[in-house]
Amino acid sequence: MVFEIKQMKINFNGLENIMDSETYKWHHDVHYAGYVNKRNEIEAELQTVDKSKSNANYSLFRELKLEETWNANGAVLHELYWNCIGINSAPAENLAIIKKINQDFGSFEKWRDDFIAAGKCARGWAVLSIDIFSDKKLRNFTYDVHNQGGVIGSLPLIVLDVFEHAYYHKFGPDRAKYITEFVNAIDWNKVNEVYEKFAEVSKSIT
Repeated sequence: MVFEIKQMKINFNGLENIMDSETYKWHHDVHYAGYVNKRNEIEAELQTVDKSKSNANYSLFRELKLEETWNANGAVLHELYWNCIGINSAPAENLAIIKKINQDFGSFEKWRDDFIAAGKCARGWAVLSIDIFSDKKLRNFTYDVHNQGGVIGSLPLIVLDVFEHAYYHKFGPDRAKYITEFVNAIDWNKVNEVYEKFAEVSKSIT
């Protein structure tokens, strides 16, 4: 399989508070594209690597398997990050995702405070996920690197990139301001569409 570099649909005219086209170009064309290209390269090498030399101390197979998840997650997390960004709008109370947030966090404001705190302490990503295997609840997870964080079986709904390349060009070291602007720019209709798909899947898992 060849993984493709996706051109994410970003309306920069409505996102002046969080991102400009130059930041997106660097982020997309260098960081994200690099993960996609390396993922393809690793997938090709895994077809021919000598598996008989696989070893936990060191082997080429081990290194490829480690970097497989680093680059795959690096690509997917970026796609999810851009996908949930829209023009500033308050979430409608009748959306299924908002009802679920209120149920699992106590209120939208409590979720928002928790998500912002997660973004401040994470070294790589803050991710709102639904844990479809253990208790089907929403949780905010932190990822210090692409392939380290979260819970097995949890599916991402909102993804926030807090690596410095995502915000330094516009916000400098003011990460808190960037996180707040991101939360204000979440496209809740898109998030709700993803949530309803995942909620349907979770019904079949006991």
